[in-house]
Amino acid sequence: MYKLLALDIDGTMLNDRHELTDEVRGAIIAARRQGVKIVLCSGRAVGGVTRFSQELEIEGPDEYIVALNGTLIQNASTGEVIEKRALTVEDLKQLYALSRELETNIIFYDEADIYALNKCIHKYVIQEVFLSGVNLYYREIGEITDDYIISKVMFVDDPGHLEKVIAALPPELENKYALVRSAPYFFEFLHPQASKGNALKIIAEKLGIKREEVMAIGDSGNDLSMIQYAGLGVAMENAMDILKKHADYITLSNNQAGVAHAIRKFVLEKA
Repeated sequence: MYKLLALDIDGTMLNDRHELTDEVRGAIIAARRQGVKIVLCSGRAVGGVTRFSQELEIEGPDEYIVALNGTLIQNASTGEVIEKRALTVEDLKQLYALSRELETNIIFYDEADIYALNKCIHKYVIQEVFLSGVNLYYREIGEITDDYIISKVMFVDDPGHLEKVIAALPPELENKYALVRSAPYFFEFLHPQASKGNALKIIAEKLGIKREEVMAIGDSGNDLSMIQYAGLGVAMENAMDILKKHADYITLSNNQAGVAHAIRKFVLEKA
């Protein structure tokens, strides 16, 4: 029986209207009441995750959320930070210089908000701010001092141009950062040990839960590490091809309550 269920939020738990439907909500709460630990694992900042953890009653003293693609693990009840893996301001400055060279947009997250380093804010940045419910600030690169927390850095652009940007990245970056294509228009630079999979491993070990007792569901490139770590990795029907390739099971799409379908099949029916 699965004792821990890790869920991505956007494109997985939420439908394309960015809604948590009653069917999905009901299945998650039913699994939790059955004793399954629910961990929300998202690329969102903390505030964008806790709004759903509260709605789903994930507020116990030994329950956790994973924000910013594994950069931050936080106790869902107390807010205590269990793990934090940030980049440096020097990392940000180097990536900013690279973004200027490759003519692409760049933003970074601290633990709560988004900061744009381009005066012209890209439409996908505005979309991210709206969906996540976080604040957006503009900063000149020279204003970023060492007291800033750099949780993750993102290149943001139209998918076609971003493909060219990614192809032109220096190969040595692969050894310096965890690199993630989290959406067709987002490319992320993270601390080399930050990932949803690593965060899930830390939580499972803290709770004394075996790897084979972990189930994870996701749809994007940033979910690959947790799909590979989990005893049962589930990809949404709307998932990226690479996720489907590595998944143990492909559920219905996010618009067909695929999370609820997987929970019923592997958790509720088994019980």
